[in-house]
Amino acid sequence: MAYDEYLAERLANSFKLRHVDFTSKKMMGGMLFMVDDKMCIGLNKDKHTKEDQMMVRVGESAQDLCMKRTGCRPMEFTGRPMKGFVYVDPDGFDMDEDWEFWVEKALEYNPLAKRSKK
Repeated sequence: MAYDEYLAERLANSFKLRHVDFTSKKMMGGMLFMVDDKMCIGLNKDKHTKEDQMMVRVGESAQDLCMKRTGCRPMEFTGRPMKGFVYVDPDGFDMDEDWEFWVEKALEYNPLAKRSKK
């Protein structure tokens, strides 16, 4: 499995506690959580380190601020960073307050995000 089921359940619980309507899909080698039919947060394993990582859609305006946080790095698939998306390593989300920061950042940006084309 390309994502940690405990982390997926933890993320689902974070949304439920906030009364956020979400769906989850196995996608991109992991689990992707959608809010309002828009990518919000994903979980998978880093292909090189095999460590868990969180993909967070924070938007371009918050990206620089987020990059200053522990464990945060640009999200890259093809060698080029994706604007508005970051990866967070476990040292950046293990603590509850860090986890909550990332969930809040993703939900804060979600109303501004564009829907994926189907």
